[in-house]
Amino acid sequence: MAPPLAKAHSAIWRAGLLGLAVTLTAVVAYSWYVTQQIAGLRELQTSITERNRKDSLQLLRIQNNLNDAALSMRDMLDNPEHYPLTAFQPQFQRIRTDLKDALQREQELAVATRTPAQRQYLSDSVSQFWNAVDEMFALARRGNEAQAREEILTSLQPRQAALSNAVARFLVANNESEQQAQQRVTSIYDRVQRQAYIFLIATLAAIVLTSALIIRSNRALFRQLAIVSQQRGELAQKLISTQESTLSYVSRELHDEFGQILTALGAMLTRAEKRNPDSELTESLREIREVAQSALDKTRTLSQALHPVMLDESGLEQSLDWYLPTIERQTGIDISYEKSGAPFEVPRSAGVHIYRVVQEALNNIKRHSGAQRAWIRLRYLADALEVEIEDHGRGLSISSNGSRGIGLVGMRERAQLIGAELKFSQPAEGGTLVRLRVPRGTERRAVIQTH
Repeated sequence: MAPPLAKAHSAIWRAGLLGLAVTLTAVVAYSWYVTQQIAGLRELQTSITERNRKDSLQLLRIQNNLNDAALSMRDMLDNPEHYPLTAFQPQFQRIRTDLKDALQREQELAVATRTPAQRQYLSDSVSQFWNAVDEMFALARRGNEAQAREEILTSLQPRQAALSNAVARFLVANNESEQQAQQRVTSIYDRVQRQAYIFLIATLAAIVLTSALIIRSNRALFRQLAIVSQQRGELAQKLISTQESTLSYVSRELHDEFGQILTALGAMLTRAEKRNPDSELTESLREIREVAQSALDKTRTLSQALHPVMLDESGLEQSLDWYLPTIERQTGIDISYEKSGAPFEVPRSAGVHIYRVVQEALNNIKRHSGAQRAWIRLRYLADALEVEIEDHGRGLSISSNGSRGIGLVGMRERAQLIGAELKFSQPAEGGTLVRLRVPRGTERRAVIQTH
């Protein structure tokens, strides 16, 4: 790869890796952030919201027990049937047992949300209340019911009211704590939502920036490729032009120089043979003349193969008329040659390349296709000359040394030189169909397609 192409390719890789690194970093950072926020929410809901809810349930249970005690004390004071106060002792014992359990559970739940002084105050107040209850029932058992009722009025009811107020304050504190927790949850959700928008914007910005860098690098790469492609095309065209000039020169030298030398040698041998008809050298001279004639024929054949003189003297159609039977004899391939349309003159510069395309296509059939028959169609159309070479062999393939691929490249380059359209396709019967369409009287560049 040329240094500019390598540099552009490296820039594309760097831009892609940079964008990937930024995106992955953003995703990892945001994932970590969301994980931390979710963990905080879970801890908040577990340690505050859920604990407050359970604590409030226990406080309500304590409050219900205190209300039951208040109702019982009211019945004890307002009882019209004058039941003894000791008759209410089992009811108070049930309340005491349930209240003790509720208080124990509430103390376990209130560790994180209540101060030790508050917990101690509630515990001491309950203990003092039950001590007063025990004292009241002791007075009743000793027959001092009036004093026991006075104890209810002056001690038990105020203590019960104070406990109820304390429990109510704790419930209010729990409600406030839950509201604060809810506000914190809402704040976290809002913060996560804002961060999500920021993350989305940052990710989109990274993607846009990376895409812009890649597009810029691709444009630079494509410009370099276009330059290299243009240089390659120019080089290929120069090589083809040089090749044709060289072949034409060698062909002309073979035809003119060596051909004349061999022709002169044959004439000299003929004269020598006529001057000495009875000489012992006659047979040798005849053999030498035949060898010289054979060399002349081979020289002319080689000259025509390198660059048919007919292309310069008679044009493309007559050159194909001569070449196709020749190659048919040399290769053993049965060639069906068809011409259609009103013939028109093909410029010599274009005729050379059309001839070479046909020559390369037939060489491919001979070397690679394995087909024993080929079809050549020459069509003179109103706006173009169309040449088709078809076989039903193995189809397009590239040999291990890549020679066929080089031949196809040469065919494409020749088509470009004359502004022609070259297509490779596969007929329904299999094999290869090469179609060359040369515009008539135009200089446009070729469009080359491979199917």
